[in-house]
Amino acid sequence: MTGFLKRIYGPGAVLVFAGAWWGLLQGCPFLKTWFYLFAWWSYILFADWLNLKLRGTSRLTSSPRGFAALCATSVFFWLIFEWFNLFLKNWSYINVPSSIFLRWLGYTLAFATVLPGIFETYDLLERVLPGRYSLRPLGDPARTFPLLTLLGILTLILPVAYPHYFFSLVWVWAFLLLEPINYLLAREDSLLYDLEEGSFRRPFLLLLAGLLCGLFWESWNYWAGTKWVYTLPWAWLMRVKLFEMPLPGYLGFPPFALECWSMWTFARIFRRYSGSVLVIIFPVLFSLWIFHQIDKHTVLSFIP
Repeated sequence: MTGFLKRIYGPGAVLVFAGAWWGLLQGCPFLKTWFYLFAWWSYILFADWLNLKLRGTSRLTSSPRGFAALCATSVFFWLIFEWFNLFLKNWSYINVPSSIFLRWLGYTLAFATVLPGIFETYDLLERVLPGRYSLRPLGDPARTFPLLTLLGILTLILPVAYPHYFFSLVWVWAFLLLEPINYLLAREDSLLYDLEEGSFRRPFLLLLAGLLCGLFWESWNYWAGTKWVYTLPWAWLMRVKLFEMPLPGYLGFPPFALECWSMWTFARIFRRYSGSVLVIIFPVLFSLWIFHQIDKHTVLSFIP
């Protein structure tokens, strides 16, 4: 990225964000359909620009290829949760474009925001919130591996087998199942390593980033024309909402951020030990299959 682009891409993102809001309020059909994408990508670019100014480096400017890999991995990761939702049926999409090209392009661009959104927010919080956030050291995490692995397997299976009762467990399974592997193969990137060292800083900032991003997700989704809506199995959960999300649902965003960290760390490990077929071809085929399943089972209404 040139020096000129580094100076303007943040302010430019703010202008795009403001323009998207203006067009939405004016009733522009195009922006009503695509508002969510304009809002999220504007935020991600502005947050990256702020990180560049505050930290001297950012995910996008330091490694454009790495940032692109993060976005591509984000699509694949979120589609795992879309697969879960085929059993859970906790959310549905309305008013999506009827053109399969535009619809699948929209899926790709929307799901590509998940990891960058959380990690750019985490990077900002790491800069503006000082402190170590100490706690009592965990000790040898290896002692917890059998329990974490068992719980991870259960939280992977139970939401699929009994979605009415265990739907909420999808927001913790990856952390429980993958962190022992991450600790063994990429110790300093593991959240268990932080706990072993007696530092809660990285987990805490991730939890906070997840909550903040959850508020952004739900706020921008609420005002968009193309959006998602929720259907949770217990009626009392649906009584009080903040935007489209039932209020108790916000408890899922903080642990989801921990999952994102665990999954991204695991993905980088996996790339070191696997071939291109598993790293590229399988995620592409899986994504195309899940896109079709979303069209068939998760989308409630289309617009021309």
